[in-house]
Amino acid sequence: MKKSIYSLVLMDEVVEAVDRMAYAMHTSRSNLINQILAEHLSCITPEMYMQTVFSQIEALMEQRMEPLRILESTSAHMLAMHSPLAYKYKPTLQYSVELYRTPKQNADGRLRIGLRTQNAELLTMLDRFFRFWVLLEQTYGGGAAEYVISAGRLERTLHDPTSGDGERFGELICGYIDLLDSCVKLYFSGASHPQQTLAELEARYCREIRQSGGISI
Repeated sequence: MKKSIYSLVLMDEVVEAVDRMAYAMHTSRSNLINQILAEHLSCITPEMYMQTVFSQIEALMEQRMEPLRILESTSAHMLAMHSPLAYKYKPTLQYSVELYRTPKQNADGRLRIGLRTQNAELLTMLDRFFRFWVLLEQTYGGGAAEYVISAGRLERTLHDPTSGDGERFGELICGYIDLLDSCVKLYFSGASHPQQTLAELEARYCREIRQSGGISI
């Protein structure tokens, strides 16, 4: 949505109250006033749309058998969650969903997954998984996602195919993370027989693609 600069005359007490609330919400004065006015006038701001997406992800995550732990957010544009791996050294995966206020390079957001570790064995295993996962995506998943793999980390662009349905977009993102999380855990649990595990991963991915009609984000 386009933004322009306007002059408003406001009471000092109102501005002080807005500033306190904006600070608590980790946002700016202008952005908070914009949200308040939009809500009062039944306009949907990008921030409100993001909140709908994130709320849907949180609600669906709570229904999982082993829900990912949602982290306290410091930004209206981002949602982060942790997922423990049943593997030696007790590593923890972090997923981070960032949504853009306006599309950037034809993407509506970005998903990051990674481990904070210096352990060479873990980094090598995760790198192999990420490369295999991207190969699966590019072979079977279709879509226009772009990927960046770095040490212990995978980044993937997100594209909103819903034409403004925040709940549906949240559902698609949650389903994707759910599949990715289950596959990375299967990969680590089957580290002692990698070829068999990779075959199982491919079968699971393809089965999910058939059932869901394809990964469209």
